Amino acid sequence: MPGTLDARRIVDPVLTQLARVYSNNGLVANYLFPLVSVNKEGGKIPQFTKEAFKIYNTERAIRADSNRINPTVNTTIDFVLTEHDLEYPMDYREINEDMLNLKMHATNVVTDAIALRKEKLCANMAQNASLFAATNKVTLAAADQFNASTSDPIATIDTARSAVRSQIAKNPNVIVMSNAVFVALKNHAAITDKVKYTQHAVITADLLKQLLQFDALYVASAVYEDESGVLQDVWTDSVVLAYVPEAKQSRSFYEPSFGYTLQMKNFPIVDTYDEKGKVKIVRNTDLFVPKIVGADAGYLIIDCLS
Repeated sequence: MPGTLDARRIVDPVLTQLARVYSNNGLVANYLFPLVSVNKEGGKIPQFTKEAFKIYNTERAIRADSNRINPTVNTTIDFVLTEHDLEYPMDYREINEDMLNLKMHATNVVTDAIALRKEKLCANMAQNASLFAATNKVTLAAADQFNASTSDPIATIDTARSAVRSQIAKNPNVIVMSNAVFVALKNHAAITDKVKYTQHAVITADLLKQLLQFDALYVASAVYEDESGVLQDVWTDSVVLAYVPEAKQSRSFYEPSFGYTLQMKNFPIVDTYDEKGKVKIVRNTDLFVPKIVGADAGYLIIDCLS
């Protein structure tokens, strides 16, 4: 009804666009769980079988019936989107001082906070050993940890790559590691010995990606503040290898992948509204849920550091 807060709320297209393109340094969730737009808040994701890899009898004699595949029934994963919502208040006196920059700052703050929340949700899921089969995870013994001189991290990662290929017939193309693991790897003798006679003086993430033979390598360096006010790493001393379809204009959850973030179409939305006549609110609303849809397309290496 006229005069209510709802009637005065205005979707801000400029701030909405800023929210959709804004990203915090060190966030990697979207590389393991790429965004897929959906039109409903709930539904089912198909899990595909391996019927395409079977050897069928395809020869047909004249006038004989065609060879017919007996289709395997696909299993499904249920999903329900969750609303994520944060708002930032601005007093009219603050707005009068610097309205445009303050509105952008408010948008960045709420957008960054929701993105960090998503990062933590995805990190918890990707590093949860119970979500991986025994064939797709390993906990490193002390002698095999990446900061031990006795370890061979390249062999460990090659073993993980082979395990994924044996499950999905494709090599994992993405590798994600925490900042601490990256530091250990770039200083490991098994890595430095491979480049010491080249022109490379510093081992970068891009160079390590080439050495480990991945299409993409991401160093997860996001941190969060715990309840005692201490900064903690979102990603622990682990490595995640995964097959994720190449980025393109649009994605579909019908395309096999390690994981997806299902997001309501046309979200997030940033709107503004007045409160009590002297306070303007900038609010970000998003609807999404991250899901591991193909655990056999991923591999988890746990306890990489001592």
